[in-house]
Amino acid sequence: MRLRLPRWAAVTAALAVLAGAGTWTAAASDDPPPVHRADRMLSVDGVRLDTSYFTGDGEGRRPAVLLGHGFGGSKDDVRAQAEQLARDGYAVLTWSARGFGASTGEIGLNDPDHEVEDVRKLIDWLANRPEVLLDKPGDPRVGVTGASYGGAISLLAAGHDARVDAIAPQITYWNLADALFPDGVFKKLWAGIFFSAGERPGAGSADGCGRFTAEVCALYQRVAVSGKPDAAARALLEARSPSAVGDRVKVPALLVQGQADSLFTLAQSDAMARTLTANGAPVAVDWIAGGHDGGDRETERVERRIGAWFDRWLKHDTSVDTGPAFRVSRTGGVDSTDGRATLRAATADRYPGLTDGAVTVPLAGPPQTFANPAGAAPPAVSAVPGLGGGISGLSSLGVGLSLDFPGQYARFDATPQTAAVRITGTPTVRVKVTSAATDGSAVLFAKVYDVGPDGRQQVLPAQLVAPYRVDDARAGRALTLTLPAIDHEVEAGHRLRLVLAATDLGYASPTVPATYTVAVEGPLTVPTAPGLSTQAAALPWWVWGLPLLGLAAAAALLLTARRRTAAPAPDPELTAVPLQITGLSKKYKGGDRYSVRDLSFRVEQGQVLGLLGPNGAGKTTTLRMLMGLITPDEGEIRVFGQAIRPGAPVLSRVGAFVEGAGFLPHLSGRENLDLYWKATGRPAEDAHVDEALRIANLGGALERAVRTYSQGMRQRLALAQAMLGLPDLLILDEPTNGLDPPQIREMREVMIRYAAAGRTVIVSSHLLAEVEQSCTHLVVMDRGQLVQAGPVAEITGSGDTLLVTLAEEIDDALVEKTAALPGVGSATRADGGLLVRLDGTDATALIGELVRLDVPLTGVGPHRRLEDAFLTLIGGGSA
Repeated sequence: MRLRLPRWAAVTAALAVLAGAGTWTAAASDDPPPVHRADRMLSVDGVRLDTSYFTGDGEGRRPAVLLGHGFGGSKDDVRAQAEQLARDGYAVLTWSARGFGASTGEIGLNDPDHEVEDVRKLIDWLANRPEVLLDKPGDPRVGVTGASYGGAISLLAAGHDARVDAIAPQITYWNLADALFPDGVFKKLWAGIFFSAGERPGAGSADGCGRFTAEVCALYQRVAVSGKPDAAARALLEARSPSAVGDRVKVPALLVQGQADSLFTLAQSDAMARTLTANGAPVAVDWIAGGHDGGDRETERVERRIGAWFDRWLKHDTSVDTGPAFRVSRTGGVDSTDGRATLRAATADRYPGLTDGAVTVPLAGPPQTFANPAGAAPPAVSAVPGLGGGISGLSSLGVGLSLDFPGQYARFDATPQTAAVRITGTPTVRVKVTSAATDGSAVLFAKVYDVGPDGRQQVLPAQLVAPYRVDDARAGRALTLTLPAIDHEVEAGHRLRLVLAATDLGYASPTVPATYTVAVEGPLTVPTAPGLSTQAAALPWWVWGLPLLGLAAAAALLLTARRRTAAPAPDPELTAVPLQITGLSKKYKGGDRYSVRDLSFRVEQGQVLGLLGPNGAGKTTTLRMLMGLITPDEGEIRVFGQAIRPGAPVLSRVGAFVEGAGFLPHLSGRENLDLYWKATGRPAEDAHVDEALRIANLGGALERAVRTYSQGMRQRLALAQAMLGLPDLLILDEPTNGLDPPQIREMREVMIRYAAAGRTVIVSSHLLAEVEQSCTHLVVMDRGQLVQAGPVAEITGSGDTLLVTLAEEIDDALVEKTAALPGVGSATRADGGLLVRLDGTDATALIGELVRLDVPLTGVGPHRRLEDAFLTLIGGGSA
């Protein structure tokens, strides 16, 4: 029998501390000063709340901070942040909300009469602590922060309790009804995950609602069965949303929202910012790279900023820099040590909103008719909530994981962009929808793709779609669609594509088949937020520091080219082989240890070979010997049958890009290339400048001064320099250092194009995922020796085998159906999911078929990634 908790009595006394529960302990920390933690069970009207109270050393009273946790978590999740705030001079109270962790009670989704009232009682408790600074008796100086569920409670606390002095909500909602029922469409997958997180581990419930209150349980079950939210469901969620008390929230607010978030989108923080600003409250908005869909949550930076925010508004320290009024994180390059995207900030001294700086992009295409399939299956795929890897972040890498089924969507294309455009906010478009459904209704999912020059590769920024429910559309209905809020750059040569689909995996769609007709009635309007200033990417030292060294190196090459020594005779059997290394060894200077030992491998024409190994594996030494810069102690290197030595004539067939290139910044790109080629002493007609530049794809930028170049353009100019003379063997050492994901994609395409003409590319890189996409063959080294060499598929062991990861176990019948799909050779259970061997189909088609079969997939990828294979081969080192 489910027991309902009584509502708060009007005369509830101060919180009672359970006997024996309040013991002081020193929190484990190596950082001075020490932090003390007291764990207590606080009794609140029959519910026990598990709390921890953190204070640092020091005399006198200090402001307090209430720190909430995310949905499905507990107070333990925020302990590290609580300890840091305590070191910074705050009294910090954390607690597990009702129904979570060791706290008792039922989950009411931040019910004002329960969870919000709990916070009010926690503030009462702080007011009685001798360490806490008071503004007046019973009124502690207090801030509230937390993420997701804890972020919402900070907003609600500020709306319900005037004693709250500052807040910093993160990746949370303003209106929970709008978040779960956008435009009247049920966000079924996220709602399912939301409610499954309310199950107490190891225990089920007869009604399937776990620890939720009866009214919340009934709401979910009612909507999940019907697939359509009703007025009562919306009313209940709205009453428990910060928007219900928005006009009362007038305290300084730092609003942190995630770009990779299909649960609580940027539109939620926009509504917060507009309301709180209208109330006269100081507001700052920070769009982080990650969110509920994964990605980089920028935890360290965000927590520092929250600390500064509280220093300003709780400690009243006016000297503190709280940061810009608006900040958005953008990809600024890649850290070559771990392959992770680096971030840089774009900032403005005011929050621009979601429509600032709008420009129009004409769309082409006639009215189009498409179908909503019976049972709304197979559904289109956009965001897949619950995936920890953060697939939405892959859009910045030029990887599109969305899927639209033919005949189930309409599409309208713009012309390619003549210049790059940065979209910051919500695009809008005017369309006319006609429905052939019996009731004249339609459910559509609107999205904007970034389509590459080939017209096929399309990327859905942040994997976001905007659902729309359209009523009374039998005779046609015109409406303006507001697309998802994004921050995304559309490169020159790319074009925008508007798609309206009848289904989406994450949402509930009508199950009755129907046809819809959509026509565009105007251009796509995209906001550009022109007031934003993007932090410049740090320039590599070689851009400004190596021009003279570059000339000196060229002069040294000229001198060594004049020296001729006796060399082994050419091997006629190897004249068509770009590279063969046999028994190559090199000792460290002045010692007996080897940097390279007994290394042998061979590279054929048309291959893109990846040279991999952890730091110290001997990769750079091998490349330096290959280019004739140092002499091996043993063994030989032959390029097209000729032995390599300093100044060897065959080196004219080798181009190299090693540790960047030095350019004169005041000269144009073309002038720098001409100067370099003249320094080689070779005839101008042998340079093949135009061919090299066409492959590097620099365009009109070639005539501009190099000092105006972006990082990616400098890298491409360096690559063009290496390709001058169209060498038959191109050697690239970390060519993607300092590049952002789109630039890395361009570099990958350059390498593939170059090898496609029958030439050979050798690339040394730390970015294993990039090597896996770019290279045909691999050589793996460790401690100077060869570990393995061969085709990429052979080393990864993947071939045509994919691992399908699943949300739950599937029965034998479904495994057999998967194995019987067209183009599938076999399907067997494996650790972590389902192992599928392809025999005529591809991954995209497989995903579509699995969705059609209602397989609860959460991801599809190679059976073994290159990273897994690499770590296995070298015993866990890093590339």
